[in-house]
Amino acid sequence: MSWVTGQRPRRDVAAVLMETSANAQEVARLRGRRETKLRTANQLKAARTQLSNTSTSEPAFEYDLLAMFVRNELAAAVTMPALTIIFSLASMFWAPAYQAVSWLLLVIGAKVLLLELCRRFMAANREDVDVYVWRRRFVLAELVNGLTWAGFALVGVVASAPVASTVLSFSSHVFLFATLIVLLAIRMTFASTTMMILCAGTIPMTVAVVGRLFMLGDPFYFALASMAIGVHVYFLFLAKGLHTTALAMLEFRAQKDTLIAALEEEKLISDGARQRAESANKAKSQFLATMSHELRTPLNAIMGFAEVMKGELLGKHSNPTYRDYADNIHDSGKHLLHLINEILDLSRIEAGRYELQEEGVLLADVADDCHRLLRLKAQNKGVKLVDRYEPNLSEVWVDQRAIRQICLNLMSNALKFTPKGGSVEVIIESSETGSQILTVRDDGPGIPADELPKVMQSFGQGSLAHVTAEGGTGLGLPIVQSLVELHQGTFELKSELRKGTEAIVRLPNTRTMTSQPVYSGVADSSAADPQPIRQSAPEVSSSQSSRRKPRLISQAGTPYSY
Repeated sequence: MSWVTGQRPRRDVAAVLMETSANAQEVARLRGRRETKLRTANQLKAARTQLSNTSTSEPAFEYDLLAMFVRNELAAAVTMPALTIIFSLASMFWAPAYQAVSWLLLVIGAKVLLLELCRRFMAANREDVDVYVWRRRFVLAELVNGLTWAGFALVGVVASAPVASTVLSFSSHVFLFATLIVLLAIRMTFASTTMMILCAGTIPMTVAVVGRLFMLGDPFYFALASMAIGVHVYFLFLAKGLHTTALAMLEFRAQKDTLIAALEEEKLISDGARQRAESANKAKSQFLATMSHELRTPLNAIMGFAEVMKGELLGKHSNPTYRDYADNIHDSGKHLLHLINEILDLSRIEAGRYELQEEGVLLADVADDCHRLLRLKAQNKGVKLVDRYEPNLSEVWVDQRAIRQICLNLMSNALKFTPKGGSVEVIIESSETGSQILTVRDDGPGIPADELPKVMQSFGQGSLAHVTAEGGTGLGLPIVQSLVELHQGTFELKSELRKGTEAIVRLPNTRTMTSQPVYSGVADSSAADPQPIRQSAPEVSSSQSSRRKPRLISQAGTPYSY
């Protein structure tokens, strides 16, 4: 054995290759995590910088505001030229056609220039965009666009001068005023995100319309010109409100991006912590699996040699004290082996490697086995063991070894804490829903209410354990709870100071078998073994049924095994 010879098992080439591949995958995974973390950190830093740099002029959002203006312009790339064509055709009623067509070509050319500038802005990378340079370009392009629209006020001026008092002249000036209102509304919708661009595109048109109306020298047109100025100012106030709304929307979006980046950062941290915990748990499981052999093998040798010395199989000791020493060594080894087994069982359960070997079992039989094992200990301590089993209970589909360990741990704990003259009661019964309940009750000193969560933790012990109980590791109850949960059951611990403790294990009704094989008299060898059926569970195969230990029922109704 390796612990005797000191030799290590040789690793084959396949294992080395597998480990190398696993290391490469781990390095790639760590590199990907690092890149993701750096990207998230950069996004978080940018969002925080954007929020921290917010001022009255909001320079942090200038690019976003310009981008909103550009998207609006590109979305209306066809609508505005179509509207311009309608205005040009309408102006031909009072103006020469060449003037209307010339104005139309100028407006469309200015619009094409603005759209080309917008397309170049959208094609450029955000990091390469100088916001102030591009804003100046857009202001100039919009100014050219506004000047061309201002030319609409000059269309038909010469032709309408001789007939200024006619109905056609009146209609043309009213139409000009309506055109100004439409233009202000459209430009306010498109360019409200950048007030400088809005002013550059609307002021020339307003000035041209007001100038033409004032040139007519009529009080009505004076009033109309005043209304044009008032409408322009009103639309500027509306645009200011839209600008504030857009700015608030961008701020909220930046805050949302900051929160998302922070959540992603926390998720990376939690994922890293979870992976470290999983790695630590895996390392713990591997360590315990290795130490299982490394500890048990020499410990069994120590216990075997100590038992030989204690029994004086090779001859009597010259000094009787040696036999007592051997007895102490054997008892200490048994205690240490029990502790190792409990730790390994708990680690297997936590790692999800504890496999249930399920079969049909009577809880009363398991409790009787535990009773026999602990009877001598209870008699030596002066504690009475009381059994109360509900008759005619069905079998349950469980792991017999696990259920025995549950019952043994609960009864052992009850014996530890029950004083001389006390009693430990084991109750097995069924509920109205068909589930079966195992209860272990004692009349010991009890557990304080604030210490109940502590005793359910691994290696946790109450304050009275060091005074009234025998030595323990604090693993019994956590193992019981884990094994019960593996059976989809529930475990409840009730206790009150100076009134005792009650441990309740409930197995679900899905593990209760509705029938059990019953034989009267001599079993017929040719008859098939009756098949027990478990509620809400798949049928038991014939191979499992052949391995099941049959139960006989005598004429008196008392079950016994053979």
